[in-house]
Amino acid sequence: MALNVPEPVAAYLAAEEAKGADALSRCFTEDGTVHDEGQDYHGRDSIRQWKQAADAKYRYVFQTINVQTFGNLVTVRARLTGEFPGSPVELDHIFKLSGNQPHSARVGWTRHLSEQCGGIRCPERRI
Repeated sequence: MALNVPEPVAAYLAAEEAKGADALSRCFTEDGTVHDEGQDYHGRDSIRQWKQAADAKYRYVFQTINVQTFGNLVTVRARLTGEFPGSPVELDHIFKLSGNQPHSARVGWTRHLSEQCGGIRCPERRI
């Protein structure tokens, strides 16, 4: 199934798949921001460092599930499988576009997929 992904977000997803922190950081505007795990990362250098640290810490595989676009907001739902408690999980990556580049991205848990919740619906964590 081919997904309809705006070009700026497609570049981000390609950099994510290649595990290219430099390429991923260049997808953002100079003053871009990523919000992940309760922290903000401002500017390309900070975004590159965030990406390198996340890749090293979690050693995950990113699989895009779907993409929705509403004006300048693009939501990418992805399944991440890796070396972290509760793997796999589904995360929403919400991009705010500025021209032809993402200006900001928010990453947040949307649904816990593992069996570690004892067969009950696991709590959602909102971003």
